[in-house]
Amino acid sequence: MRLCRIKSNGQIQLAFYDEQRIVPLTTAAKAFADKMGRKLDLPVSESLLDFLPPAGKGFAVAKELATWLAEHPAVIGSAASITTSSAELLVPIPRPNKIFLLAGNYTEHITEGGGVAPERAETFPYVFMKPPTTTLTDPNKPVRIPKVSPGAIDWELELGVIIGKTVKGISEADALSCVAGYTVINDISNRKFRPNADRKKRDKDAFFDWLHGKWHDSFCPAGPCITSADAIPDPQTLKLELKLNGEVRQNSTTAAMIFPVAALIEFVAAICTLEPGDIISTGTPAGVGSATGTFLKPGDVLLASIGSIGTLVSPVVAE
Repeated sequence: MRLCRIKSNGQIQLAFYDEQRIVPLTTAAKAFADKMGRKLDLPVSESLLDFLPPAGKGFAVAKELATWLAEHPAVIGSAASITTSSAELLVPIPRPNKIFLLAGNYTEHITEGGGVAPERAETFPYVFMKPPTTTLTDPNKPVRIPKVSPGAIDWELELGVIIGKTVKGISEADALSCVAGYTVINDISNRKFRPNADRKKRDKDAFFDWLHGKWHDSFCPAGPCITSADAIPDPQTLKLELKLNGEVRQNSTTAAMIFPVAALIEFVAAICTLEPGDIISTGTPAGVGSATGTFLKPGDVLLASIGSIGTLVSPVVAE
């Protein structure tokens, strides 16, 4: 089951997502009642978490509706649905309390940058954060190249994991039980951010240059939907592909992660409490722009795709 958030006639609606057409949950529920003679108890909510596992109060209803829609394609094609190309898609989780992201979680990405990838048993995940409300960017809305440092803006296609219930200290074996679903993240990065050109050099400058280069406004596109966790029993089997202006730049699979999704959840949840709506973005494979000196410019278009989820479209503009 794939769910999305849209804005229609000034109102936020939750909907079933498909590449061709989007069906609002309320529309699907009405069609179900009209044809089946039974009204479903659909919760009133603007949060997708209420319709996702493991704790969503409307998950069972949404799943029943999704199954019914799949068996009645005429409803999807009816005038009550919305063509996906014309829909105003919104980020699936608009105000997560926390966005965690992974650095160096794919061997080939480390080696293409000149590093040496360690074995999992010898190291631990490198986790950093982005400010949610200013970096999260809706599907089809632009990534803005910052005036303060425009010259080396890069892409990073990543699997985003949406947490569905509060957890602390969960084991890797049980970690996937707290997942609500999965989405597409593009961890936009400024590779050459160097504030204060006349600064006095300090030992940690390189690390903080790198970190601050992750924080610019619009630098975390997300969407176009969430695929419920029950529909992806193994998140290590998903195809990853990013295109820049129609040319494939990243082509990999989540099987190539050094630390798989469950291990990442265990690691983060050992440090701090994970809450519903928190996002863990799991790192990027090889094929980023910095490997070839190819950086984003106004007019570019990024298509970030993950199998079983969808394609996140991000045009690029100058700030």
